[in-house]
Amino acid sequence: MSNYVSEFPKYRKWAVVGVSEDREKYGNKIYRDLRNAGYQVFAVNPKIETVEGDPCYPSVKDLPEVPDVVDLVVPPAAATKVVEDCLATGVKRIWFQPGSESSEAVNMAQAGGMEVVYDACIMIQKVAF
Repeated sequence: MSNYVSEFPKYRKWAVVGVSEDREKYGNKIYRDLRNAGYQVFAVNPKIETVEGDPCYPSVKDLPEVPDVVDLVVPPAAATKVVEDCLATGVKRIWFQPGSESSEAVNMAQAGGMEVVYDACIMIQKVAF
């Protein structure tokens, strides 16, 4: 677990990559929890247009502004592309939800100078809400 676990929730603008319309899936629960806690949250998923009545963006590159933190709820095979997009857009912090991280993606994010959290779930940590 990273020492950033307690630091990241201080940042108020997040993007949830891998958000879902299904309220039982973690991508939706995390999105709702952050939003309900007063965070500005962007939904990212190329397969849907809206989530919980909010617009959903196809990628981090399509967001109207750079989030403070990107939270990944995607399969490990998709994580590397998300990290590439984050690096290209100037994202400084990335949180890999358990099961979304791959050593390649984590190493790429760290090598790119990003602050990284993995092996921790934002919902379990309860540091934000």
